Amino acid sequence: MRKITKPAPKRPLKTLERVFSKAGLGSRTEARSWIGAGRVRVNGRLVQSPDHWVDLERDRVTLDGKPLRTAAKAYILLYKPTGYLTTYRDPEGRPTVYDLIEEAGAWLSPVGRLDLDTSGLLLLTNDTAFAERVMNPEYKVPKTYQVKTATPLSDEQIEHLRRGVALSDGPTRPATVTRLRDSAKYTYLELTLAEGRNRQVRRMIEAVDSKVLKLVRTALGPIRIGDLPIGKWRRLTAEEVRALGGRAD
Repeated sequence: MRKITKPAPKRPLKTLERVFSKAGLGSRTEARSWIGAGRVRVNGRLVQSPDHWVDLERDRVTLDGKPLRTAAKAYILLYKPTGYLTTYRDPEGRPTVYDLIEEAGAWLSPVGRLDLDTSGLLLLTNDTAFAERVMNPEYKVPKTYQVKTATPLSDEQIEHLRRGVALSDGPTRPATVTRLRDSAKYTYLELTLAEGRNRQVRRMIEAVDSKVLKLVRTALGPIRIGDLPIGKWRRLTAEEVRALGGRAD
């Protein structure tokens, strides 16, 4: 009887710049600068190409002569103000969320994004597996927003939002929509989505013939922004990390 040989498992190859970002030590831009400056060696050999392939199980990577070690996992919740970009640097010199978390003590990447004109809950972490899980549409992590609309919305318009509206990239899934209060000019809503398309809330409100005047993300899954002051951040608790599918080791 012929013996069936199992194929050898694929080696965990990554480009050198990605090795540093995956380890949570810095951005790819920073990694490229370290590599280009001759600070990085692989198996004792100077490598100055950020696209050099590395086998994490066999190769020894050093930065300034010190072995590469994965940074301790960090998870923070920031109350992002409007007017701040969810990026590391801006060519136009506008403020970014990194201006607000300088004391976090680790390189962190945003878990998803919030538009310049949107405020609220933003998670940042160096745990790439955690970030990928939270953002993966298969897990349908709900996102909750408070919305101020430019016009009063009728019950019919709100019901339309609940059922789902037609957008240029296809119909939206049903949403949970709660009318919070009304004034003579505006409606205030709480809206929870199980998907995360680009500028989705604003586009949904426009689809029912109104516009968003103010948009605040207040929750991501079971994690709520609570009474955290705007522009401030705090670390997630171990229970919060686990609630989003992470491992709080």
